[in-house]
Amino acid sequence: MGVRALKKLGLLLFLVLAVESKASVSKASQEEIEAIRASIESENEGFVDQFAAEVWLLDMSKRLSRFVKDPNYRVRMLKAIYAEASRQDLPPELVLALIEIESAFQSYALSSAGAMGYMQVMPFWKKEIGRPTDNLMELETNLRYGCSILKHYYNKERGNWVRALARYNGSLGKLWYPEKVLRAWERRWYVKY
Repeated sequence: MGVRALKKLGLLLFLVLAVESKASVSKASQEEIEAIRASIESENEGFVDQFAAEVWLLDMSKRLSRFVKDPNYRVRMLKAIYAEASRQDLPPELVLALIEIESAFQSYALSSAGAMGYMQVMPFWKKEIGRPTDNLMELETNLRYGCSILKHYYNKERGNWVRALARYNGSLGKLWYPEKVLRAWERRWYVKY
């Protein structure tokens, strides 16, 4: 299914489900916390096919070069993004789009609300998940949390990217944030091969 079709389907589902819930959930239930905790604790996976890995890394490295100048760090970042996205069965290109919108690939990004790092993870997740010593400014840790949380919201919203992204941002019921991420995904990160 193409990005446009996915967006249309997501928007339709969003409109249908928007009536059900207009409030954004700022604190997760115990069941949600346990699911995310288990996800964060699971093993890391990465590329299965070496050739596909090289093609993807080369392509994405070129795209990422406008944001991250150091080629060695770009490759390290892309491998980590691919591994965490794959571990959660998320499109790594969507994760790249989310990071672009959330932090513009700035590792030490800090929002006025206190969200931290590449994926702008709120610090309360460390307490909720029971890992208070984790450093959310560290690349792999930030990606592990961010991808686990995004996957949780995607599952909670039954495969609706619009609502999952809105939940991730804390703007459930509004379209501006999901539209920005999906637009970045389609324009800069979507893989057509």
